[in-house]
Amino acid sequence: MSKKNVAVIPGDGIGPEVIKATLEVLEQAAPGEFDFQEVAMGGNAIDKYGEPLPEFSLKTCQNSQATLLGAVGGAKWDNQPPENRPEKGLLKLRAGLKVFANIRPAKIFASLASACPLRKDIAEKGIDFIIIRELIGGIYFGKHETFKTSENERAARDVMEYSESEIRRIAHVAFKTAMSRRKIVTSVDKANVLTTSRLWREIVEDVSKEYPEVKLNHLYVDNASMQLIKIPSDFDVIVTENMFGDILSDEASQITGSIGMIPSASLGENNCGLYEPIHGSAPDIAGQDKANPIGTILAGAMMLRYSFNMNKEADKIENAVDKVLTDGFRTADIYTEGQGLKLISGSQMKNEIIKAVKHA
Repeated sequence: MSKKNVAVIPGDGIGPEVIKATLEVLEQAAPGEFDFQEVAMGGNAIDKYGEPLPEFSLKTCQNSQATLLGAVGGAKWDNQPPENRPEKGLLKLRAGLKVFANIRPAKIFASLASACPLRKDIAEKGIDFIIIRELIGGIYFGKHETFKTSENERAARDVMEYSESEIRRIAHVAFKTAMSRRKIVTSVDKANVLTTSRLWREIVEDVSKEYPEVKLNHLYVDNASMQLIKIPSDFDVIVTENMFGDILSDEASQITGSIGMIPSASLGENNCGLYEPIHGSAPDIAGQDKANPIGTILAGAMMLRYSFNMNKEADKIENAVDKVLTDGFRTADIYTEGQGLKLISGSQMKNEIIKAVKHA
């Protein structure tokens, strides 16, 4: 039986640490199943090849069944020209893989409820929703330019553009996801101001007719950001465009207790996805064994589930993470003193999860 081919991008900062931990967990959950191919991308690729995503790196990812990414970027490359920053490599990768749907769960583990920054009565109602963000359209992929006005003053513009087909395909992802959950979709836009949002709302309403069991709500993005803080338990599936999704998903990660805990999957027309934690490269703690690997490990579990239909193995990993947290093990980012918890390093966290997977 041939092995599953996975491109692995360790990236920068803590990326290599959390990726190494994740590969070890995956090997424990599914021994001998994978052929991992390391790929250069980000600041390390700039240092070695002069660009954030060389064409041969992109080709390796395109020819793989899935891509697992650590994190890229850091202050070291802040002086690079805008078109050559590590983040440009990430945009090029998303476009090259044609992954238009970013799926980011926001779930608070019962054992981490005390880490939630919201009031206790709000957190106790539970947080368990998914943000589905359109990933390769909108203002991030529109035309960007600087120019001189008629008064010879410098000005700049960034163009937000969406086609009907782009909106329709991301809406279908949202409604299909809701069908396997609580059957509620909240579409977030700014239809009172933006023409793109008015088209967005029209198309989402049209798609909703194909899913009569799903309840559809609309919220303006400013109101959505407030409601996520006020009543997060009301949300099931949120669907929104690229920039709004970028902002709201980071807000969602914070109300669950730690940005280090949240994975994400980016999918296209087939199952060949891009999987990564939502945290950054955190160069200030790189090499100190302080990085929480759970977000990346859970991204690996998402890869098993979405790209390889290995639900049993994905369950093993997710249940192992839950068990380790319930047993009181914490990395520094989720540790609270005086609660009888056990403060451990990133590698120790990985070892505890491997033990839990082994005995699952």
